Amino acid sequence: MDILSINIFSLIAFILAAYSVMANDAVQTLGTFIRSNRRILKWYQMFFFASAIMIFTVWNSWFFNDGDISYSRLDKIPFYDPTSWMIIIPPLVLVILTRFGIPISTTFIILSSFASQLVFNKMLIKSFLGYGLAAIVAFFVWMIITKFFHQDKYPMSRETKKNWRIFQFITTAFLWYSWLSHDVANIAVYLPRSMDIYSVIIVIATFVVFLLFMFYEKGGKIQKIVKTKSGTKNVRAATLIDLVYVIILMYFKQYNNIPMSTTWVFIGLLTGRELAISVIDSGKVGLRSTIPIVVMDLAKVLFGLVTGIAMLLLLQGKF
Repeated sequence: MDILSINIFSLIAFILAAYSVMANDAVQTLGTFIRSNRRILKWYQMFFFASAIMIFTVWNSWFFNDGDISYSRLDKIPFYDPTSWMIIIPPLVLVILTRFGIPISTTFIILSSFASQLVFNKMLIKSFLGYGLAAIVAFFVWMIITKFFHQDKYPMSRETKKNWRIFQFITTAFLWYSWLSHDVANIAVYLPRSMDIYSVIIVIATFVVFLLFMFYEKGGKIQKIVKTKSGTKNVRAATLIDLVYVIILMYFKQYNNIPMSTTWVFIGLLTGRELAISVIDSGKVGLRSTIPIVVMDLAKVLFGLVTGIAMLLLLQGKF
């Protein structure tokens, strides 16, 4: 099906969703990579690396899934082309919140408008599991990592940094691929489930443009979330964050095809990591100073959930 044949409202919603997902969720995936390499690589060098993986990922799904770019994440959410302007509301809200630097779940805000109550509940349960699993795994992993790989106690030689940076590129590539195979669904929901080759080229070009803008902004306001976390400019710490993140995403990718909030996984991962570091470094004192940060991060994603539920109640049956 030709992308240009869909309703103008769906087309506008697609463009807004593509921007907001790239500017909000993509930074959560690439943020540690950007921060730890900002003094080594130019922003456009990192962009070329990320865009090449993105093009491969989207094209791979389109080629092997009969024109579908969502990796079958939308099997339970059929495509329909509404004629109401209200379809623009969710991605527009997401754009506004993104510009304010709020790391919200695009999955809940975007897909809630299309998903049935049953599918939405399954998305919610899967996302809660993702948050909890990420927090628990990250806590125990970083209890070990902080003890044996503390960046101050165990400084790296130039050769060691080089090896870690190579490992980071590999890990980031797998993470970016895994994230895209989850969250492209949040954009593709506005598109036909099967597209012709000209349509997928237009879609990829749109993604590339917004990804370029995100790198040009050096991550934008969402990047501030990454900057507040301990040691994320260190290549070793950044690589280990991405490694744990990709393992969790790959697990849930194989679990089922129900979409989930990767934002919740990301925040859960950072939560467990920060708690582990604070416990080892400063004990109860560090824990008391870390808990308010953890609560603030959780409050932001809960705000995204409430917004998604509001979209569900407002728009279900409206188009």
